[in-house]
Amino acid sequence: MPTKLLDRIDSPADLKKLDRCQLPALADELRAFVLESVSRTGGHLSSNLGTVELTLALHYVFDTPHDRIVWDVGHQTYAHKILTGRRAGMATLRQMGGMSGFPRRSESEYDAFGTAHSSTSISAALGMAVAARNAGIQRKHIAVIGDGAMSAGMAFEALNNGGVMPDIDLLVILNDNDMSISPPVGALNRYLARLMSGKFYAAARNVGKAVLSHVPPVLEFARRIEEHAKGMVTPATMFEELGFNYVGPIDGHDLDSLIPTLQNMRKLTGPRFLHVVTRKGRGYKLAEADPVLYHGPGKFDPAVGIAAPATPPRKTFTQVFGEWLCDQAAADSRLIGITPAMREGSGLVEFEQRYPDRYFDVGIAEQHAVTFAAGLACEGLKPVVAIYSTFLQRGYDQMIHDVALQNLDVTFALDRAGLVGADGATHAGNYDIAFVRCIPNMVVATPSDEAECRLLLSTCYAYPGPATVRYPRGAGRGVVPAPGLDTVPLGKGVVRRESGRLGAGKPGIAILAFGTLAVPALKAGEALDATVADMRFVKPIDRELILDLASRHAALVTVEEGCIMGGAGSAVCETLNEAGVCLPVLQLGLPDRFIDHGDQAALLAGLGLDAAGIEESIRTRFPEWAK
Repeated sequence: MPTKLLDRIDSPADLKKLDRCQLPALADELRAFVLESVSRTGGHLSSNLGTVELTLALHYVFDTPHDRIVWDVGHQTYAHKILTGRRAGMATLRQMGGMSGFPRRSESEYDAFGTAHSSTSISAALGMAVAARNAGIQRKHIAVIGDGAMSAGMAFEALNNGGVMPDIDLLVILNDNDMSISPPVGALNRYLARLMSGKFYAAARNVGKAVLSHVPPVLEFARRIEEHAKGMVTPATMFEELGFNYVGPIDGHDLDSLIPTLQNMRKLTGPRFLHVVTRKGRGYKLAEADPVLYHGPGKFDPAVGIAAPATPPRKTFTQVFGEWLCDQAAADSRLIGITPAMREGSGLVEFEQRYPDRYFDVGIAEQHAVTFAAGLACEGLKPVVAIYSTFLQRGYDQMIHDVALQNLDVTFALDRAGLVGADGATHAGNYDIAFVRCIPNMVVATPSDEAECRLLLSTCYAYPGPATVRYPRGAGRGVVPAPGLDTVPLGKGVVRRESGRLGAGKPGIAILAFGTLAVPALKAGEALDATVADMRFVKPIDRELILDLASRHAALVTVEEGCIMGGAGSAVCETLNEAGVCLPVLQLGLPDRFIDHGDQAALLAGLGLDAAGIEESIRTRFPEWAK
């Protein structure tokens, strides 16, 4: 599709030079460009197709970057990036050294706040608004938040705080697309659905248009004050009760409605709330029909859509978990499955279909998910919380005080542990080993492959207390899990390879691997003739195995796809110190910095955590014992 208008836009200043009548054509070009770009690089698609007109209207009406726009979650900002001078960067989207898939302050002055986790926008924009007020700066602050993100308590904490500040300049825009990532759930979504489809509002709007259509000047006047008219015909909302001047709902794809409404709301001050209705996947029929499938696709042909692979891919860890959950639920009627709005991502689709009464999607509410599980456990049920490692950080207080302190029987299935590739630092699960193992009563399991994942899930589920099983994004090495619900001894590792040096009376090295890096560790062990142990558990740590390996080897090497500081290697060192054993230990893992986005295998190689990197690090540190 030609991009004659889009070719003229390098900044919002260029956008403002266009006549309003040109904006619908620009929206078409922009939408087509987003579709073509994402099909080549992969990325978030449905959400970005749905916010094209809203993005155009915001940059057309407001004075960015002086005025601050904070995008919640941030996976709907591709149009924003394109309009703010980063069109060429779309070719490198989410690739190593390329442009981030989320807003990033270091990337552009137009990215007012770095986002990727949900429901932070109102708090951040409120903080900026207070700072501007206190400094005497005239500036507009806009938080764009999706309906799914409104299910999080943090969003309402910010509304509760901002609603009593009449002297701030804050506009909250609810992008109501009836879709978060998984289908939206909860009472708030039902409320918005009723509000959006209210017959009284729709009838009043249509009657008004019919009457005023015979008097064009009056119709134009009515259009200019339409947002106020909507406020009069729409029932009072809870947002007004919280202190916000509520306007809406309006069509988020109708620029003739969006722009005048935003222009009028721009003239107002105080806390304002605009309810905008959009459609995920707008303009691409395949994404409109299945916005979940097209939420974050890889590369695909837009003319064909996402096609099934020619050969069946290897089973992912997420699929292993989903199958285990269904099998465990069949064997134990006490099992309850819980997800904070990640049904598809966490592998619970089949579980919901088979056990709908035992499946709970609590929305984007990680804190609630954890304490909800604690309440279930108090009554003798056995909840399994399927949650991304990065999102568990949001429920950390509840994990400590509501689960571990009471030693409740809750199993946490931590998906996306370690690096996550294209999503980058905001979604990486680099810290769960360190922040979970320091909590009393907790078990931390680190399966090395798909078969081990199923075994350790069963083991941790059988443990009558809080436990976590961490596993990475994507597929393993193709090991088929054995059927059944077998367990392994709690807190016990296994030696996968014995060094031949020991039989010859030579000093050797033992590699203690935690998680899926056991695979490259084994390859490095072969090259170095080192002993390799799959430790299986970080907590309880296999003290007996560690001391045995320490007594028979000249040095130990720990390998983990998690932060070195406070991680599994630290647990090994603590064990040695406690036993009074003085032995050289090389800790390999993720360094003390945030790891950027890029291909997952390339990132690990760059950090020296592939087989070649592990071997090189050992040879460099212990040249006399690694020949």
